[in-house]
Amino acid sequence: MASASTGIRFDGQVVVVVGAGPGLGTTLAGRFAHAGADVAVVARSTSSLDVSEEAVRAASAQSLSIAADITVPEQASRMADAVVERFGQIDVLVNLAFGVAPKRNLLDMDTEGLELWRRVVEIGGYGTLLASRYVAPHMVRRGHGAIVNVTSMSSRIGFAGRSEYAAGKAQAHKIAHALADELGPAGVRVNCVAPGHIWSEQLATYYHARAQKLGVDYETILAEFTDRAALRRIVTNDEVANAVLFLASDLASGITGAVLDVNAGQLFTP
Repeated sequence: MASASTGIRFDGQVVVVVGAGPGLGTTLAGRFAHAGADVAVVARSTSSLDVSEEAVRAASAQSLSIAADITVPEQASRMADAVVERFGQIDVLVNLAFGVAPKRNLLDMDTEGLELWRRVVEIGGYGTLLASRYVAPHMVRRGHGAIVNVTSMSSRIGFAGRSEYAAGKAQAHKIAHALADELGPAGVRVNCVAPGHIWSEQLATYYHARAQKLGVDYETILAEFTDRAALRRIVTNDEVANAVLFLASDLASGITGAVLDVNAGQLFTP
């Protein structure tokens, strides 16, 4: 397994993690803080903010929690202004926010389901655009910065019942490409990290539920997913965070408009 320490440093830098919360959001907040950054965590719920802010404080870094719905322009703008007011700058933006919806096929969607689909896609696409819209000017003024959108292998392939996930992640993917072209002349880089499944208790619960539904044992379901990957396993939060920190760092100073797959070899980058 990959180590939680990469040697990459962000001393004197300010990082904004949009979509903070349990799992990858908290891992990213803690990892950037341990690497020397001050970290602002952004989420809609205070419970999500609390767990991520605690990870920053555990690293003895300065933290800022901002409750905001980044699909609302006024709230996205207020978020960026609050970070700059507190820290004076923004060096890195990680767009991680995404909504949740029950798995549902197109022909099974009622009016409520269609509205939920729209909302989930809006968070992944429009929310990513708005966060970037209000953070990027602070980077442009200083002549450097890095934006990393956490997308998914689903931004390029879709699965039945998950059209909202594929559509939202694909928007964040293509927004990154367009912004890389737009912001590159000002010294701002924009890239994507595209995970597959990420190991967690929630994922294990899903595998157990699937096993029960199909009348097979847990190991059969685990093998169903790990056998699809060249490394025959599921990646961890830290492994995804390694890729995000790399693309946000000066080690990736010549990289923009790229997508870095972190899926243990389930989908190879074309």
